[in-house]
Amino acid sequence: MKAVVMNEIGGPDTMKYVDQPEPLVTPGHVLVDIAAAGVNFMDIGVRQGMAWNDMPNPKILGVEGAGRVLAIGEGVNDFTVGDRVAWVYAPGSYAERHSIPATSLVKVPDAIDDRTAASVMMQGLTASHFATDFYSVQPGDIALVHAAAGGVGLLLTQIIRMRGGRVIGRVSSEDKIAVAKHAGAEHVIVDIKGQFADQVLRLTGGEGVNVVYDGSGPTTFNGSLAAIRRSGTFCWYGPVLGGPGPLDIMSLPKSIKIGYATFFDHIHTAELFRARTHQLFRWIEEGSLKVSIGGIYPLADAARAHADMASRGTTGKLILTP
Repeated sequence: MKAVVMNEIGGPDTMKYVDQPEPLVTPGHVLVDIAAAGVNFMDIGVRQGMAWNDMPNPKILGVEGAGRVLAIGEGVNDFTVGDRVAWVYAPGSYAERHSIPATSLVKVPDAIDDRTAASVMMQGLTASHFATDFYSVQPGDIALVHAAAGGVGLLLTQIIRMRGGRVIGRVSSEDKIAVAKHAGAEHVIVDIKGQFADQVLRLTGGEGVNVVYDGSGPTTFNGSLAAIRRSGTFCWYGPVLGGPGPLDIMSLPKSIKIGYATFFDHIHTAELFRARTHQLFRWIEEGSLKVSIGGIYPLADAARAHADMASRGTTGKLILTP
């Protein structure tokens, strides 16, 4: 089968589209024919040596996708051959086929296509965690969403709106304003230098926002602190762009609450994973949650997808199709 592997830590040119051995169906696993694989900043982090360093190179990138069951391993009772399934965090998803633990799979409703299903696994579960578990958005709350035209930002904005909240979005260029507003952002700030806090305070009558969702790296950290109201919440995420450095907890202003959010805390059991995913699927079927796919690339062009994502010029979700 064909797959995309990284041969060493480095840039997109370290990724190669190559022949790999067919995966074996082992006990507890399901062999899946992949129809669509999602591209995430996490994949870029792996390529840059921020994760999976205990796995030898060459290794197949990618962690999420959707497809159809080809074979069932011993001990698997939840799936049958022909089922349409989607998954999250199954390393090796940039491939034509993959043997995936059954506990990482969820059945996909007929009304949802493979590309849409692949698009909401990691980013949709992440956005759901941010707006429900990490900070439970309440009616009337105002949120500042960074990278509001990106995959997480667009889904997060919609979930906040579903819960009765209001959104101020921050984007990196003028051409992303309409995308963020279409998702439900009430106001959109264009900024690349981290100089947005004054605008946020002006839009909130000097009070600041109830919650900031910031995965944009160190450039935005201080501005996000300044944009939060008293006793507000700072949700920090996304390791690829780096952290703010050491923090003196006694220097944090306005009695704010700050934490690092990861979607694994949202789905730490197979039962929670399937329940949260089914909720996302219901929202999509009802029309409450709309998925924006910003780019569809042949699997062979995975390196180009990485370069486009890293340029910060894309919007929505990027998908690979074998």
